[in-house]
Amino acid sequence: MTVWLRAWMLGLIFCLVALSTNRASDETLEIALGTGHLLTLDRAFETVLIDAPEVIDVSPQTSRTVLLKALNRGISNVVFVDEQSIAITNIRVVVREARV
Repeated sequence: MTVWLRAWMLGLIFCLVALSTNRASDETLEIALGTGHLLTLDRAFETVLIDAPEVIDVSPQTSRTVLLKALNRGISNVVFVDEQSIAITNIRVVVREARV
């Protein structure tokens, strides 16, 4: 039962994010493979949704700051959701090969 409840809640969050993305500020961020980027948001977030966790790792540092770590080449969307389940920021992260 717990698994079903978690799956239902995750589905609900994705639906709410899809409905509220017009409120989010969109941004594209390019990161070199094997590096990281400290990202500070304008507002505090409650939840982070990552569509390609094999591409990017997100480590919260504070309620407004995260460390993005580039794991593999590719593209991932990272959505930050506030405590009212409203998407506050949608970041498109492009991980490219490190330049020499």
